[in-house]
Amino acid sequence: MTATQTTQVLVVRAERDPAPGVANPGPHQTYRKPAMSVETRELGPLDPEDIRVRMIYAGICGTDVHLVETNPATGYVRCSAPAEIPPEGRVLGHEGVGRVEAVGQAVRHLKPGDLATFESIIVCHFCEVCRRGQFNQCLRAKLLGLEKDGLFGTVVDVPAMLAHDVTFLGEGQAALKAAACVEPAGVAYVACQNTRLSAGEVVVVFGAGPIGLFSAMLAKMVFGASRVHVVEPVPFRREFARPWCDRAWAVEEFFADPPEAVDVVLEASGAMDNLVRVFRRLAPNGRVALLARSGAPLVLDAVDHMITNAISLVGSRGHLCGAFAKILSLYENGRLPLDAIVTKVLEGPENLRRMLAAPGSLLEENCKVLVRLDGGAL
Repeated sequence: MTATQTTQVLVVRAERDPAPGVANPGPHQTYRKPAMSVETRELGPLDPEDIRVRMIYAGICGTDVHLVETNPATGYVRCSAPAEIPPEGRVLGHEGVGRVEAVGQAVRHLKPGDLATFESIIVCHFCEVCRRGQFNQCLRAKLLGLEKDGLFGTVVDVPAMLAHDVTFLGEGQAALKAAACVEPAGVAYVACQNTRLSAGEVVVVFGAGPIGLFSAMLAKMVFGASRVHVVEPVPFRREFARPWCDRAWAVEEFFADPPEAVDVVLEASGAMDNLVRVFRRLAPNGRVALLARSGAPLVLDAVDHMITNAISLVGSRGHLCGAFAKILSLYENGRLPLDAIVTKVLEGPENLRRMLAAPGSLLEENCKVLVRLDGGAL
């Protein structure tokens, strides 16, 4: 048993008010008036299958932003990913790296002092889908930082099943920042796999946030795409993406002169209209992966084109089934510059709260933003 310990955490609370007449409402139809606070909490005895971690870096994801922002048209939070905000609030955060302080009695693959990075999907291992090895689609999955308290704290308890030992990367700042970015890179890797992306193909990536940028990097540098186009409305992100693609376009610039034929579309922006507009450019046997959640409907009018050309449209969620090991190997061997997408580091939970309360600069002037939670002490 681990003695009680205090931690500072970033917590979001919201009013639960499901939209009337909506069957099975999502979070973007359930929670209103989100409010954040930095709180001191007490951690109790450590669960046998958990680890206690002193966080070093945690990454801000668009999902974190969407859970604390409201849609002015509806009054509900913007997040459509599975989420549950209990009355005591939810500790956000699902990307990061930290040092293990203690391990539960059932934990065998980690020890105090190890550095660990984390998956964010807690799977059951027992449902039919898990038994097939399709862990990203576990029927009883819970999402860290959305359905279970997450990583935005100075010290956090995390299910050990999520943790990957990254001590071998060392304690340099570049390696620690890279370790904090493995989760979004894993999401991009799975999307490339789900589209069966292969050498010589033409790829369009909508959205140059962290997952879109990793999608472009992987398509070009690992999967062997012959040409990668990134389409991004924000000038900073468009310019930031240029070293890792063949061309970065503004949205209307792209549609004024799109590629003649596209083999793969990786949709990481949440703007469904972009997909509708590019759909007829998809080549025979073209593939589309939808990564970004916006809650917006997708209405396609090119069904005949889809049938005639055997075009595949797939939702892509998750980073399991070996993606973490592959991303770490790619980074360790100089094939994927994970830390290169980091554009800003905040200090401490309070600065994190301020950034999430007014995320304009996060979206307009940055790619990946990390928060340092250990006060800079290794």
